[in-house]
Amino acid sequence: TQDSQEFARDLLKLYARRSLVRVDPWHVFNDADHDMHATFGFQETPDQEQAIRDVYEGLAGNEPMDRLVVGDVGFGKTEVAIRASYQAFLNKKQAVILCPTTLLAQQHYDTFTERLKPFGVRVEMLSRFTGHTTDSSVSISDVIAALKSGQVDVIIGTHRLLSKDVDLSQAGLIVIDEEQRFGVRHKERLKDLRTQAHILTLSAT
Repeated sequence: TQDSQEFARDLLKLYARRSLVRVDPWHVFNDADHDMHATFGFQETPDQEQAIRDVYEGLAGNEPMDRLVVGDVGFGKTEVAIRASYQAFLNKKQAVILCPTTLLAQQHYDTFTERLKPFGVRVEMLSRFTGHTTDSSVSISDVIAALKSGQVDVIIGTHRLLSKDVDLSQAGLIVIDEEQRFGVRHKERLKDLRTQAHILTLSAT
């Protein structure tokens, strides 16, 4: 169909642009180099360990990473995202976690905060209805300002993060959960972001 042909053309143009982009390789800290991985309450599966290694390899390269992690609910995709986000923090980069629903954003916020806050990582949440969940007195505009000034290490949110008033220019890693559930307009914004940061996409399908 015409739509699929246009999509294919756009995709080819996107990856042609990305192929010309060079980024500074991250210094990847192996899990043995820090204690955060030890707070994971389960034994990693072989597939999970391989996915983590592959992501670390991508972050250490000089081209923007674009990886897809596919697995059923409970596979442990979120853990891969948490470890990648911690690598962003260690490299003084912002991590952005995009979710299709407020409920999923809240779930990720709770999990990321529990795992990363003890290590000095500032995690915030931004959706259509809330701008902060660690301090209810802080407004949406406060979170947007803190994000722009680099005070936020990990920002988790819905398509609200793709609004024009949200500055994601400092993002070094963008994690997209269930990208197929975002609308056409949001996917256009995501295409722009793909040219400037490492991308990790999570999907159960």
